[in-house]
Amino acid sequence: MRIDKYLWCTRYFKTRSIATEACKKGHIKLNGSNVKPSKDVFSGEKLTIRKNQINYEILVLGIPKSRVGAKLVDLYRKDITPQEAFDNQELLKYSKDYYRKKGIGRPTKKDRRDIDEYKDEDV
Repeated sequence: MRIDKYLWCTRYFKTRSIATEACKKGHIKLNGSNVKPSKDVFSGEKLTIRKNQINYEILVLGIPKSRVGAKLVDLYRKDITPQEAFDNQELLKYSKDYYRKKGIGRPTKKDRRDIDEYKDEDV
């Protein structure tokens, strides 16, 4: 089965075209090397999928005939992603909140326009 179709069938991507784009951009690796969307995938191979700043590591257990339901996805793949990848995502989320909270610091362009509009009403 083509790798883009496999990723779509196992519900890693919403559409096949999104899966194809991910392959073309180099976000998908098969056994450590970049692949084209037409590359065939077989049982026992290891996939690395870069999605939402997380490198998911997947072991292919089987090939589905067509797109499968969410409950049946685990029959065709095993997620071996290390927990550190998810922990790094949590830290990244907290670091973004640390630098800029709404209403604190330098005003944004929208804030400045609101301030100018408020000042013009007073005159």
